[in-house]
Order: sequence, then structure tokens, then C-alpha cells
Amino acid sequence: MKRSVKVAIPIVVILVAAVAGGGYYLAQKKNPPAAKDKAAQGPVLYTCAMHPFIIKDKPGTCPICGMQLIKKVEGTQASAQEQKMLGHVSLSPTQAVMANVATVPADFAPLSKEINAVGIVQYDQSKQAKVTAWVAGRIDKLLVNTVGAYVSKGRPVADIYSPDLVAAQQEYLLALKSREQFQKSSIQAISQGGDGLVSSARQRLKLMGVRDEQIAGLEKAGHPNIKLPIYTPLSGVVIEKMVQEGQYVNLGDPLFSIADLSSVWVEVEVYENEFAFVKMGQRVEILSQSYPGKTFSGRVSFVYPFLDPKTRTVKVRVDLANPGLKLKPDMFVNAQIKAPLGNTLVVPATALMDTGKRQVVWVESQPGMFEPRDVQAGARVGDKVQILSGLKRGDKVAASGGYLIDSESQLSAGSGGGGHEGHAGGAKAPGGAVPAAPGAIAPAAPKKGGAMNMDDMKM
Repeated sequence: MKRSVKVAIPIVVILVAAVAGGGYYLAQKKNPPAAKDKAAQGPVLYTCAMHPFIIKDKPGTCPICGMQLIKKVEGTQASAQEQKMLGHVSLSPTQAVMANVATVPADFAPLSKEINAVGIVQYDQSKQAKVTAWVAGRIDKLLVNTVGAYVSKGRPVADIYSPDLVAAQQEYLLALKSREQFQKSSIQAISQGGDGLVSSARQRLKLMGVRDEQIAGLEKAGHPNIKLPIYTPLSGVVIEKMVQEGQYVNLGDPLFSIADLSSVWVEVEVYENEFAFVKMGQRVEILSQSYPGKTFSGRVSFVYPFLDPKTRTVKVRVDLANPGLKLKPDMFVNAQIKAPLGNTLVVPATALMDTGKRQVVWVESQPGMFEPRDVQAGARVGDKVQILSGLKRGDKVAASGGYLIDSESQLSAGSGGGGHEGHAGGAKAPGGAVPAAPGAIAPAAPKKGGAMNMDDMKM
């Protein structure tokens, strides 16, 4: 009996051990070891806390700042500081020199926009006049008989014979004699009535264009003048002649057109995206191919309130002195309008990258570290561009090498270094290619298990 009990005990021990081993095997199968999970996830990567786009497949130090690399943990969220640094690009001093990266501080400077346009010389409409017939009659003699002749305000241009004018002169002479007789009357009403007749007759002569000195000559001569000289209202050049000698004209018919060319207008065509910079009184320089090296100076006197729908331009009138009558009406000229923009924040035009949707500059946040900054650009003047917002005075911007920095930012983002929308988004140079700075060599392929960075580029 005792022998059977002794045999049963080992059998129970064996059964318990088998159950425990099977349970352990099932547990291991259901929950594999962390080491196997880790191996299944791939190789361990290392990165820099300050430069998260630096990724290596083995421990070491950051090639930029020298900090010890830490393990890159997958599936975790980057901190706010890391997120901010994702779009940054760092360059060592050697890389900056090789890539021709130069920084310039944004600063305030007086800026003037220069608007270049074409224009046409026109008559100054305020200095044009027509010589007309003040009475009906016959042109007895033309004293100016050609277009282009110069006439003076104090000299007659034609003589006219008019029966109406002769009758008006006779009436005036009769009124003078009547006034002398009325003045002898002892009745006051009659003695003063002669003055009214003389005044009425004199006024009629003046309405016919007779001058005061001509009326004085009529009083002195005592008989009417058969021919009456016609004068021009201003001095200038005859630009149109409408009558011939012996021609009969009616009251108000034009005889000549006169223009004073000592000053002219220039009507300048300014495109609709530039006319907002044009203000009254701005200085304008006029250049003509007829006078190489000669500059005529004028001022903006009027901006027309309508737009030409065909040319998409607005006319701007420039008042211009014309000494020597060098500028001829209908002559084509070039105009340069100086539009002062005041003391404004400017950066080099090469620092701005325009994608069509965004305008970006690369700002050096700390030595060797560049971050993209969205800005709003204004007018471009020469090699400078106006910055309306996005920068402050003293911010250092990459004046050259900006396209290389932007390309590096995109390479880092596209190779796993942290995708980010802060870079210029592929700003292209003319022709569609991203230009490399002088001396830069095309980047080599990324190392196995690591992302492309500036340290991987063979300069």
C-alpha cells in the first residue's frame, strides 16, 4: 500500500510541470518579448534634440552643434520647440561660404519708385485760341497767309470790310455831334441825354471788336474807317487757316487757329497696376529720341478719371515748358515719373522668393540657423524691395543663397526629417529650376538609414 503512494507522487509532479510549461509557452506565443517587437520595428535611429532633421543609424554627436544624439522614438509627438525647429536649416561656416550665403539686415531707407511710360506731346489747351469774325463782311487783306507763321497779340492778322461796321462808326460820330448840341440846352434832361446816345453807340462798336484806341482814332479823324484790322487774342503759332483773301464771312466764322507752344502737355500712358503711385505735382522727366542726352522736366498736373479698356492704361497729363519750341505736338517721348514711397523697410530683391501664392525670405534666427518667414512685399526699386509686413528692422535675411537653403529645407522634409509647410514651397528661378549658389555641388544620395542633411552634401 505504501509503495503505490510513493509511485503516485512523481506522476503528479510531472503533470503539474507539464501544465506549467504549456501555459508558459502559450503566454509567450500570445505576448512576444519586447526584444522581438523591437527587432520587428527595424533598426534603431538616432537624432539631435536641437536639429531633428539630423538622423543617424548609430550613436554619436550632432555634426552641427556637437550635442550627443538620442534615440529617435517612433509614434511620439514632437514638442512645440521641435515643431518650430522642423523648418529650420542650419549651415556650418564652411558650408555657408561654399554656398555663397550672405546675410543683410533689414533696414529703413528712403525709397522712390520709378515709373517708365510712353507719352505723346499735345497742345496746351489752356493756350489755344481761334481768331473769329466779329462782324459779317469781306476779308479785304490777309496779313498772315501761311500755317506755322508766328503771330503777336498786338499785331493785326487781317483787314475786313463790313458795311455794318461802317454804319456803326457813322452812328457813333453822329452821337458825338448830338451830344454837343444837347449840352447847350437849358433843360437838364435834354443836356444829359446826349451822354446816353454816345455810350450806346460806343458799346455797339466794342461788341463788333473795335478797340478803345481804334475808337479814339475814329473820334480824331471824324470819319469812319472802311477797313477794320482783326487781332489775335494771344501770341503763338498759326496751326490752322480757314479763309482766303476776298472771302465773305459771317458773324462768328473762324479765320485762324492759334496755339502758344512755349509750354506743352505730355499725355503719358501709365498701366493700371502703377497709376496708384502717381500723385499731383510729382516731378516727371521727359526724354526724346530727337534730342539724345537732353532731359525736359515737368510736373503731373492731372490724372484722367477713366481707364482705356484696350490698353489697360490711365492717361496722366504733364505740364512742360518748351523753350525753343523743341517739342512738337504729336511727338512720341519717354517719361520717367518719380514716385517717393517715403522712409520704408527694405531688403535686397534677391532675398525675396515669390511662389505666386506666398512671398518668403530666409531669416537668420541664430548664427548658422535660418528660418522661413512669410512677408508682404511692396514696390521693387532697382535691387531693393519694400517690405510691408513680416519683418522688423535688424532682422538678418539671406541676400544670396536663399534658393539653396530652400532646396535643403525641402530635401530634409521629403527624406523623413520632419515634413513641414514653413519653407518657400518650391520657389523657382526663371526656367523652372531651383538654382544652386556659385560653388555648390549637387547633393549626394542620402546615407543608408539616414535623412539627407547639409553634412551629407559633398561640397
